[in-house]
Amino acid sequence: MMNSETPRVRLRRLRENRLLAESLREVSLEPRQLVLPLFVVPGTGVRNPIPGLHGVDHWSVDRVGEGVEQALDAGVKSFILFGLPTKKDPAGSTAWRDDQPVQRALHTLKDRWGDQVHLVSDVCMCEYTDHGHCGLLTEDGRVDNDPSAAMLGRIALSHARAGADTVAPSAMMDGQVAVIRRALDDGGFQSTPIMSYSTKFASAFYGPFRAAAGSAPSFGDRRGYQAPSTNWREAIRESLLDEEEGADILMVKPSLLYMDILSRLREATMLPLACYLVSGEYMMLRHSIAAGALDEERGLLEAHFALRRAGADLIITYAAVEVARLLSRGRP
Repeated sequence: MMNSETPRVRLRRLRENRLLAESLREVSLEPRQLVLPLFVVPGTGVRNPIPGLHGVDHWSVDRVGEGVEQALDAGVKSFILFGLPTKKDPAGSTAWRDDQPVQRALHTLKDRWGDQVHLVSDVCMCEYTDHGHCGLLTEDGRVDNDPSAAMLGRIALSHARAGADTVAPSAMMDGQVAVIRRALDDGGFQSTPIMSYSTKFASAFYGPFRAAAGSAPSFGDRRGYQAPSTNWREAIRESLLDEEEGADILMVKPSLLYMDILSRLREATMLPLACYLVSGEYMMLRHSIAAGALDEERGLLEAHFALRRAGADLIITYAAVEVARLLSRGRP
């Protein structure tokens, strides 16, 4: 005799059995898959809340370990470092100096925690140039791609020497991954992976970050070297070109608004995928929570599970510590 139950009845029965439903969960999320951004600045004794970026601080090198320790207690072991320099100029010449906050923080954190932490360094020039663009400029104000890529190689090598476990180029210069790979290999860092911001969109959702990093362009915009939000095929092609150049991990940025790109890229490559839940997306969630329109715990978890479901292996997120604590409490 045929079973008269409908498929929906059988699905409901599985969902109502909580322990069985947990065993059958198709997507998992663990603290080890979260990467916490850290902003390091010149000076000493600094821990200042960043306006417009809930729960995120500027840290001086002597105090940034406090933020790392808090994250480690929650189970987060990976960090990506951004830095504000002691001086800016048109060439971003402080970006590769050993006395700058990122290099000093890498040294400090590695000396203290060693292999207990995985340190990623953002490789770009926008924080270091006085014009706020991600590379060197020509006389007529355009980004000069090839010399800029060479500078990124120099910056990446300085980060690797300081203790970076992974370097993450975000400038979107053509050929930057290949240049950085050669610089690392020639410098003796053949084992240092490159996590490329391989599909980085010209997005309106970077505002709070640019204020935090002092990296807003002083003129024009970055549409000439960042991907247009309208073009998914171009976005996938950008990432696959970085894979050909030697990237070890590919990234989609932003993420919540670009899960279609993340999902399509997951089908196009076997490389690990990262995504960045960027400052504007994070604050969109935070403002909804503050307005009472979104349950904080469920909303934060749902957003991060969605990124895992779309194909992300790693999630860079300002909510890393909060999400890790929720997961440790057995949520959801």
